Amino acid sequence: MLTFEEKKAIIGTFPQLTAKDVSLKRVNYHFEDSLYEKTVVVYHLHPNGNGFVFVGDMPGYEADAKGLVNVRDFTETELRAAISDSIRYLSDKPEEAPVEQEELIKETEWKNREGQTLKLANEDELWNVYTGLNLEESFESFKEAERYLLEEGFRPQSK
Repeated sequence: MLTFEEKKAIIGTFPQLTAKDVSLKRVNYHFEDSLYEKTVVVYHLHPNGNGFVFVGDMPGYEADAKGLVNVRDFTETELRAAISDSIRYLSDKPEEAPVEQEELIKETEWKNREGQTLKLANEDELWNVYTGLNLEESFESFKEAERYLLEEGFRPQSK
């Protein structure tokens, strides 16, 4: 197991991250250039070696409901990979469809890591988000609806 100091040294090699001390001698590392409200990449790194990295719903990680994976027993390679993946995850902008394509999209399905499904439908010049048959939200543009769904942890499902 890597020590607290070794983990801090590894995390320190990522110039995109900013350290912020929190309670009980723990440290959070933020990615200020995140495209989402979520900026914390490393959460509550503790002197006992415990800590978490945000990986969202990326495959290959056993993350909790908040998208965090415990890095207590990670090797240097695993820690570097998780941090790199997290930064990429928070900086990847979903591919934007050209306006002509947006107009052609009538309905898409979106899923989160818990398996919940929402439907995004283009109806009467609005983009409506449905939970089953119930209307959850309405937006004036595809971009607004997409931003909302991504921030809520949903990803589009390919057909």
